Amino acid sequence: MNTATMNKILQGDCLEVMKNIPDKSIDLIITDPPYGIKISSNPFRQKFPRKDWDNFIPTKEYFDEMFRIAKHVVCFGGNYFSNYLPQSKGFFIWDKGQPEKFSSAMVEYIYSSKDKPAKMFRQKVNTYEKFHPTTKPVNLIEWILGYFPEAKTVLDPFAGSGTTGVACKNTNRNYILIEKEPEYVDIIKKRLSE
Repeated sequence: MNTATMNKILQGDCLEVMKNIPDKSIDLIITDPPYGIKISSNPFRQKFPRKDWDNFIPTKEYFDEMFRIAKHVVCFGGNYFSNYLPQSKGFFIWDKGQPEKFSSAMVEYIYSSKDKPAKMFRQKVNTYEKFHPTTKPVNLIEWILGYFPEAKTVLDPFAGSGTTGVACKNTNRNYILIEKEPEYVDIIKKRLSE
């Protein structure tokens, strides 16, 4: 991978950017693509401006590119993309500590291409700062990175607020973040400068 893009934020459509990345040049992708569930209409997410980025599901072409360029792929919301993800017994579960009667998901299914037994992470969703409607906890990403000690270069093609970059910085790994929305690129820059 070109060192000029290491530890950088690339603004643009990740599909177009990934087409220019050589085969298997990325050690690991950790990403949280749009699920197509219109999250901005969720009353629990009204702290953030309404956007239409979650009104679509990425096509198979996005996933084909991810698997072409990366040695391993970790994908949040794996249950939404089962038609595009190769079969694997490797997955992570995030127990969000939500009560049984809560209307949103109590857990998050995270696909992993690493064919290892499933693992569970526990952290309540109200215990960390959010910068985006679907911000994940930094320590969750750091925990996942711990299962990939060989991964020195990590790409997040749907970077959102840059949590993957923060976790990589904290664990001394190279990162490449791709984000389409200019306001989230600004948030990422601020988070990575702290």
